[in-house]
Amino acid sequence: MKINIACPATGMQKIIETDDEKKLQSLYDRRMGQEIEGSILGEEYDGSVMRISGGNDKQGFPMRQGVLTNTRVRLLCKKGHKAYRQRRAGERKRKSVRGCVVGHDIAVLNLVVTQIGEKDIPGLTDDNCPRRLGPKRANNIRKLFNLTKDDDVRKYVIHRTFTNKKGVSVRKAPKVQRLVTPLMLQRKRARKAEKLNSVLRNKEDAAAYKKVVAQRLAEQREARRSLISKRRSTRKSQKLAAEKSGGK
Repeated sequence: MKINIACPATGMQKIIETDDEKKLQSLYDRRMGQEIEGSILGEEYDGSVMRISGGNDKQGFPMRQGVLTNTRVRLLCKKGHKAYRQRRAGERKRKSVRGCVVGHDIAVLNLVVTQIGEKDIPGLTDDNCPRRLGPKRANNIRKLFNLTKDDDVRKYVIHRTFTNKKGVSVRKAPKVQRLVTPLMLQRKRARKAEKLNSVLRNKEDAAAYKKVVAQRLAEQREARRSLISKRRSTRKSQKLAAEKSGGK
């Protein structure tokens, strides 16, 4: 079994391969998220604590948190589930995933060092490998440097300087995302005002439409009333004419 050990504090990782059944027996029946003592893997890891973060079986199927079995199962997956990407809207598909319990058929097991021991582990904690790229989102930069909302985030962007092919020194830095600026607030106010104006305009249009409809209905009623009165007067005149001709 290959064991991939990562140390977020130093940014380094190490892969070891072991077939010692005594060591592996201590890992079997452990779940994802559980913490284990580093001494299980050997004396050089004494004092360190590691967390099981995942793994793959021999056919490459990944372990999935929440599936409480040490075998492979077929789950009906939909949008938002891990190890599945929908191709059409509303699509669901049955996919094979590995349970979250460590078993004999695990080929690669991933561990994360949560507590570093007193001794340095060669290739894992004896050196430091800083991240080449820093955070890009404004809140993540604030979190990294422990800034407040009053501090200017743009001054703390991690940049790098290098020489390009033309021999010119270039400074490269990411564009800060989700940065609240006066222009952004102005646009937000403009969107809000536009939405409010749209609501008021719709109300005015609805009132004008109702007024026109009421006017048309009143005109129709008046036309019908005049038509009925014309018919009545015509009938009355015909009746009087008939009576006169009958009297003669």
